Amino acid sequence: MIRNEPGNKRRYDYIFTGAGCAAMSLLMRLLKHPSTSNKRILLVDKDNSGMYNKTWCFWEKGTGFFESIVHHQYDQLWYYGNEYSKCSNIFPYHYKMIRGEDFYHHCMKEIARYPNVEWLREEVSAIDGEGEEATAQINGQIFSASYIFNSIIFRPPVLKKNEHMLLQHFKGWFIETEEPVFDPAAATLMDFRVSQEHGTAFVYVMPLSQRRALVEYTLFTTELLTAEQYETALKQYLQANIKSTYTVLNKEEGKIPMTNYRWPESKGRLINIGTAGGQTKPSSGYTFQFIQQQADLLCHQLAKDQQPRPKSYQHTRFHFYDAVLLEVLAKQYSPGEIIFTRLFSKNKLSSVLQFLGNQSTLSDELRIISVLPKWTFLKAALNQVFR
Repeated sequence: MIRNEPGNKRRYDYIFTGAGCAAMSLLMRLLKHPSTSNKRILLVDKDNSGMYNKTWCFWEKGTGFFESIVHHQYDQLWYYGNEYSKCSNIFPYHYKMIRGEDFYHHCMKEIARYPNVEWLREEVSAIDGEGEEATAQINGQIFSASYIFNSIIFRPPVLKKNEHMLLQHFKGWFIETEEPVFDPAAATLMDFRVSQEHGTAFVYVMPLSQRRALVEYTLFTTELLTAEQYETALKQYLQANIKSTYTVLNKEEGKIPMTNYRWPESKGRLINIGTAGGQTKPSSGYTFQFIQQQADLLCHQLAKDQQPRPKSYQHTRFHFYDAVLLEVLAKQYSPGEIIFTRLFSKNKLSSVLQFLGNQSTLSDELRIISVLPKWTFLKAALNQVFR
């Protein structure tokens, strides 16, 4: 419990501890809703500039909340395996790309219009949601609010038997080629024509024009690589698949936890959001669109003056599917390239996207997963049932 000392407390309606993608996605919605736009809000983050050098890719139907800053979108996606390759139309979905710098500037410009939103560039020491108010300890002071929305992971999760933690880690180059070699209408979702010596590894390619693209080398493993290993893999891929000399314009890198550990969603008036609230899909690392769904829900509840309840999918059948695939990958029951090639070669791509987006029906799911290695996945499923 955080103790409130007399005269050492500042009161807000909402406090955001952490000011990354999840916090900004919810805050932007609150500021646009008449019922919540005038609330007194505090954003606390020592440094949220890490958003600047990120890129978020996701699929959705129609127009999304951040449509105005979508940098590029695609109606066709490539999948490349060692024995199967295909470019597919993904209707009714659009695969979209938002650059972190555009997201950052868009949100900062909007926040500047609201004097009721305050910034505090400090480190959060502790948070607590018990009692009649949520409290945060910041630089020796106690701040309180009706609710705290937290996206900070204060300590890594302690895993139990048959709980796994892989890292989706990546390094990407924004390149410009001398020759027009890219098709701006089609992105590469996964290209497994790279070495699998470190574990499940692939490249995805997001063309921005005929001569510019983001090329990103990605792995699902427990350990990070050295800087040289990422660079070497990117050079080898480009040499083998991009038939043109190129210039590296910019770089990005990162890591995302992929785990079947159930993140705590809330504690009284403390609501966890983003990865800290279970919004990173364990089997793929996709986070952006799940953050948007959670933000929609929380904004709707707050606008109706209801107690916010995150309702994460961590307690649904989709989390079980993710846990099974994660077990297969973590224990190396089967190479990732074989699993994903079966999944994409024997199912319609738009159906796979619907499944990966947790929007499929049970009958759809049974048909989709029936193509996977049965004994391999049965063993993993039993381990997860009895974990």
